[in-house]
Amino acid sequence: MISSTQLDFTPWPAEYEQHYRKQGYWQDRTLFDCLSATVDQSPDAIALVCHDQQYTYQQLRQNIVRLAQGFASLGLNAGDNVVLQMANETEFYDCFFALTMQGIKPVLALPAHRHMELSYFCQHTEAKAYIFSDQITGFDSQKQALQLLATCPSVKLAITSGTAAHPEIQSLDALYLDGSDQQVSAKHAGNKLACTEQSRQATDVAFYQLSGGTTGTPKLIPRTHNDYVYSVIGSIEICRFGPETKYLCVLPVAHNFPLSSPGSLGVLFSGGCVILGQDSSPKAAFGLIERYQVTVSALVPPLALLWMQYAPSACEDISSLKLVQVGGAKFSQSAAQQLPETLHCQLQQIFGMAEGLVNYTRLDDPLDVIVSTQGRPISPDDEVLVVNEEGQPVPAGQEGQLLTRGPYTIRGYYRAAEHNRRAFNHEGFYSTGDLVKLTQDGNIIVTGRDKDQINRGGEKIAAEEVENVLLQHPDVHDVALIAVQDAFLGERSCAIIVLNQTRLDQAKTIKPIVLKRFLHGKGLAEYKIPDQIQFMDVLPKTPVGKINKKQLREQFSAR
Repeated sequence: MISSTQLDFTPWPAEYEQHYRKQGYWQDRTLFDCLSATVDQSPDAIALVCHDQQYTYQQLRQNIVRLAQGFASLGLNAGDNVVLQMANETEFYDCFFALTMQGIKPVLALPAHRHMELSYFCQHTEAKAYIFSDQITGFDSQKQALQLLATCPSVKLAITSGTAAHPEIQSLDALYLDGSDQQVSAKHAGNKLACTEQSRQATDVAFYQLSGGTTGTPKLIPRTHNDYVYSVIGSIEICRFGPETKYLCVLPVAHNFPLSSPGSLGVLFSGGCVILGQDSSPKAAFGLIERYQVTVSALVPPLALLWMQYAPSACEDISSLKLVQVGGAKFSQSAAQQLPETLHCQLQQIFGMAEGLVNYTRLDDPLDVIVSTQGRPISPDDEVLVVNEEGQPVPAGQEGQLLTRGPYTIRGYYRAAEHNRRAFNHEGFYSTGDLVKLTQDGNIIVTGRDKDQINRGGEKIAAEEVENVLLQHPDVHDVALIAVQDAFLGERSCAIIVLNQTRLDQAKTIKPIVLKRFLHGKGLAEYKIPDQIQFMDVLPKTPVGKINKKQLREQFSAR
């Protein structure tokens, strides 16, 4: 009999697991093991700074252990799933570690997600709880929590990091039960779990990340302790994070890039300090850099451009900043060349995906490599193939589709058997949907996307998802969502609408704002609302009858 766990998770073949252990990639340590090792080594060092409050490593672990006891008191147990939606606040890390150390698997929702996405996450994973922040702007999170309690049968608990305004909602503060982490300290000082049990825990799924996807619903990405710990540790070595690292996190904390590349986990595993900022604007961020002597930060290209525009007239002193990482979307070569000179620090380009593969330009790479490529993989055992439409490898320098497999790249999405058959080939290679070129020395140059997906400043939008919602409007007969080039965001979204002829008299007066309000009302995330809406009498088709999006992109990009 196949267990539900086996159905939900696609393991690496046994020979690959053995190889990854032999090479030292998989160390059979959990995420909490790695954090606790830092606590034992530097208990009084400052781990987190948020809203003028500072937390030492010892305080952080104590808070995690106390909160874990609180979650247990509510009946949350190993094997349960929960949806975690937090702003940039210390409670995110308390929850993340308290849940994962107990085998409770959080779905890492982003602040931009709304009812459509959140209800899907809850229903798809049969989530037992929704844990959320009250600090997400433009969003009544407690109203959302009540809706999820009412519409998702599996959700029994709604927990806020703020003050609960309804009796059905609980306050996270009340769950930090009194206790001591002496037991935990002793365990990590030498009284470790038996190797077999430790191994089993580290190979378990720790949490779920979200794929931008190309279909109507986001795909959930199961990350194990072993594979994720390796991606973080490998990133620490490449980026040279250490106790002196002071990392400003202004991107959403749950996003893969600022979480693990090396991100906040890389800082916490190497003894540095994470400074959390909820305002990513240059003035606010530069103020934090000056105040806390920040040495590194991670940005998406639009934010990097904003910082570069502000820097020449800034009155804040950001001379402590040594490294800016840019990822999430393609950074133009011209902007990449200007950044080191404008921000007076080093640039590192990062290209990766929540499914696994992460590439870095190295700190000692020549400048032309740093500004013109998106780097090379973390691991010697990251297998990268660039293939043509027939699946045959192409020579270096020629564009093709990127396939990959490796010690931290998943072998399948959660409960998505049909999609897995398309996304993974018979050899276990993941089809990333990216079009790239490989240089002779193994660096990747991203040239575009093969999937029907829009990368809006680092936020991935599945065209089909938005199209399906627009088609629910009675005045919409047909629709195509396309990417059009944008100097600031890289790509922005444009919906081409064919109106319903049977309602022509009424539909003549329909305006884009009406359709945007319709999408808002359906609970679609803000970043998925089309930047532009255009109208056509008929959408062009390819010879096989599909919508010709290439023609539409050329037509509307020219405008």
